[in-house]
Amino acid sequence: MREQGLLFATIFTFLFSGPTLAQEQLLRNNQKIEGYKGIWFTLGQFSEYGDKYSGGLGTYTAKHIPLSIYSPEANKTFFVYGGTTGPDDRYLLCMIGSYDHSSKLVSQPTVVYDKLGVDDPHDNPSLSMDAEGYIWVFVSGRGTSRPGFKFRSTTPHSIDSFEQVTEEEMTYPQPKYIPGKGFFHLFTKYTGVRELYYETSPDGEHWTEDQKLVGMKREGDKNGGHYQISGQHGEKVVFFFNWHPDGNVDLRTNIYYLQTTDFGQTWTTVDGEHVQIPIDDINSQTLVKEFFSKGKNVYIKDVDFDEHGNPVALYLAGPGHQPGPVSGPREWFVAYYNGSDWEHHKITESDQNYDTGSIFIKGKKWVVIGPSTDSPQQWGAGGEVVMWESKDKGKTWEKSKQLTKDSKINHNYVRKVVGGKDPFLYFWADGNPDKISESHLYFGDSKGRVWRLPYTMEKNAEKPKRVR
Repeated sequence: MREQGLLFATIFTFLFSGPTLAQEQLLRNNQKIEGYKGIWFTLGQFSEYGDKYSGGLGTYTAKHIPLSIYSPEANKTFFVYGGTTGPDDRYLLCMIGSYDHSSKLVSQPTVVYDKLGVDDPHDNPSLSMDAEGYIWVFVSGRGTSRPGFKFRSTTPHSIDSFEQVTEEEMTYPQPKYIPGKGFFHLFTKYTGVRELYYETSPDGEHWTEDQKLVGMKREGDKNGGHYQISGQHGEKVVFFFNWHPDGNVDLRTNIYYLQTTDFGQTWTTVDGEHVQIPIDDINSQTLVKEFFSKGKNVYIKDVDFDEHGNPVALYLAGPGHQPGPVSGPREWFVAYYNGSDWEHHKITESDQNYDTGSIFIKGKKWVVIGPSTDSPQQWGAGGEVVMWESKDKGKTWEKSKQLTKDSKINHNYVRKVVGGKDPFLYFWADGNPDKISESHLYFGDSKGRVWRLPYTMEKNAEKPKRVR
């Protein structure tokens, strides 16, 4: 009777007093949302040519890795993104959806975690999957003010419900699962600046202490800092990172590289030279290319591997952080380790540092897909999505197809699927960087065909619409 009384009291309080934040969270978590609605965001750092970055950022950031995984056992692609409930709502919901390759239907997405009023897609989730098929969602936090969380699906290969496993400090989660060993997780901590850490776990429940990987600064500087992107090739985990002079992210520069092949027991350069961690010297042997003396910023976007397992990074380089022609041109490059040396080859140019795409390598065919055409909102982040192709390991590139055309708003943050299978090889969001707008989600295949996920759904599963 006492339990019934408490239940009725809770219902009465909710109905007549409105939900508390905690109650709202309980109501939102594990609920379905009737459609794929990406979050819109503005950083609010404006100059003559608009915001430093803004728009539809459901698949933001490039440092949340990965966002999507294909499961051969389920024949489904699972993907996470930053969502919301409508075009005028900037309330972040950490969402997960699934595409069934057998039925060609997409499910209604599930709220994994309600961010309780946070509107910042820096808190977007990333994704992993263990050997039993349980789906793990790593929800990013932001320093110590907003914690991060790990969630696990209650059923293998299902997005219907999730349970919280941890609450901790982590930003930009980059989980990898290595069969027979467990989870390897790269992430960032805010220690006054952004520093790089990792942790491991055999089962996702019991984790090692956070171990610092990189925290470099120049002699005489009070601060430093880094952003990283990472990739996995079998048991090898690699990451590229940059450096923030005196802690200034608007001066991010240089490219560095580090790898481990033994679950973090040892760390080496690309050619196997052992490196002592944490790295604190900007002139470390991990340096791939120096840009600071040239006055150039570097924005690292994605990682892949050639047929021998040698790493390739996709990055943009340019003379400044502000949008507009003063910081142009922004040049897209690949950095490729050919087995003995690093090669750097230009792909194309675009008009914004935050134009973001992915690289796909299959045999001798290298493909980059990203918003490299500067419209419809010029100088805003994103644009029209283009497919670039190289047949000589990145030395020369040709525009093979334009995936979006005559769009009303910019497309951005094209993100690839781990182990992806046609037609869902990559996905992204659109949005107007100049003003708040609806943000739709899209996916594409190896031929450059494009489908849009349903913004509103009347059924539990529906067929995406082919748009190109």
